Amino acid sequence: MTGESHRPTAQEPASTYPAGAKIDYFDGERDRLTVFFRLFTVIPILIVLGTIVGPYGHTEFYTGTNDSWNSHTGYAMGGVSILYCPVMLMILFRRKYPRWWFDFNFELLKFSTRVEAYFFLLTDKYPSTDEEQSVHVTLEYPDATRLNRWLPLVKWFLAIPHYIVLIVLSLVGLALLLLGWFAVLFTGKFPRGIHEFLVSLMRWSIRVAAYAFYLTTDKYPPFSFD
Repeated sequence: MTGESHRPTAQEPASTYPAGAKIDYFDGERDRLTVFFRLFTVIPILIVLGTIVGPYGHTEFYTGTNDSWNSHTGYAMGGVSILYCPVMLMILFRRKYPRWWFDFNFELLKFSTRVEAYFFLLTDKYPSTDEEQSVHVTLEYPDATRLNRWLPLVKWFLAIPHYIVLIVLSLVGLALLLLGWFAVLFTGKFPRGIHEFLVSLMRWSIRVAAYAFYLTTDKYPPFSFD
């Protein structure tokens, strides 16, 4: 996966952004029993994830709360909290992004996204620690020599408009998730529209994290669900 950095351009379509996610939609009968008890069945894998991200695993930067919708932001800050500052300093002073640091962040991102997808009823497959399953995450490895060495100092600040938008969309997502939970219990299926909205929201937050915290791109995240 050879990545390259891009200069921020608002004109480029969101689909070209060097970070994102896609989750396969299952159109068959869902497992109503595990959906009903999803809040409990997810606990073991959350414990595993918590041992990886450490004590910072519940640091929120979107809403400032500890509700479940922020599990994605929690792992992002928790996992990257170990490597964010070193990566920032390496880009700033050496114009380097060590591959093994990127690989660690990327594998943690994929694992955490699988856990999030399971918790948010987007799949009934129990999250694997290493297999992709139905959750497909992309994050391009950057050419650090082409990244702006000063941007890492302010990217977290430049992304504030996205945080505000994501706060509002997260509240909508919580309401839709509850509707989807009832839909599965009564009909056996998770509405495709709700699935697409939640996946799009996850993809949006991954792009913001790639820009502001993973520091893998200089391209400003699009305000788009695409």
